[in-house]
Amino acid sequence: MRKNIKLAAGIAATAALALGLTACGTSSDPSSSKDAAGSADKPLVVAASPTPHADILNFVKDNLAEKAGLKLEVKEFTDYVLPNTATETGQVDANFFQHKPYLDDFNKKNNTHIVPVVNVHLEPLGLYSKSLKSVKDIKAGQTVAVPNDTTNEGRALHLLAENGLITLKDGVGTDAKLSDITDKKGLEFKELEAATVPRALNDVDAAVINGNYAIEAKLSPSKDALVLEKAEGNPYANFLAVKEGNEKDARVRKLAELLNSPEVKKYIEDTYKGSVIPAFGAAQ
Repeated sequence: MRKNIKLAAGIAATAALALGLTACGTSSDPSSSKDAAGSADKPLVVAASPTPHADILNFVKDNLAEKAGLKLEVKEFTDYVLPNTATETGQVDANFFQHKPYLDDFNKKNNTHIVPVVNVHLEPLGLYSKSLKSVKDIKAGQTVAVPNDTTNEGRALHLLAENGLITLKDGVGTDAKLSDITDKKGLEFKELEAATVPRALNDVDAAVINGNYAIEAKLSPSKDALVLEKAEGNPYANFLAVKEGNEKDARVRKLAELLNSPEVKKYIEDTYKGSVIPAFGAAQ
């Protein structure tokens, strides 16, 4: 983890400069396409959140990649910003950590050009508590922590509304925010960076936690969550992503195929036992 943090810090410094230099460019720069086409023999470097994304990628690397002729390098990041900025500036070739509502919001706010390649899995968002045993135990005057990034906060608020804990404005979408709550039912809210929410469990009455961070905190979403998102019709599948123009990179296509293989599906099902759900198959 120390190595991951040092890596993130280094990329943060260079990414800011590189983004400034490339903001006026286009995502279909011929030189970048040429680089991608000429890199077939180089390792494909993929930025990923540690769990479950890097775990899934390392399963592919250790069990499937060599036979498929793919050299794969996995770099772990512990936040939701640097994987995209590093992909935009070419410091990594791809990333695997996010869902479409988050990516759409990120691209809009940062003038980046990241695009999805293939869906891999869903991490159901859940409401957790160290002191309460049921969602019915949550009462007026208690505090609930939620992620503070636009899409995950909206996702969290919809989960709370669906379970009767708050009321939202009619028609509010995935970008719902605290100001869209029409009835807090006496609850207080603490907005925190998504990765830090699990650490706040001892300081709040309940917290809405992203699936990957719940697993990292040794929580089992399928067992420990007071309430959990439904998988059916869920728009928050996590996917492999690249900078626009690199979708046809042979290495990217090969990894996409492996990530949607029966072996990966079985790995996800056997390893996470419902806490992470494959998002590919006949229904995709």
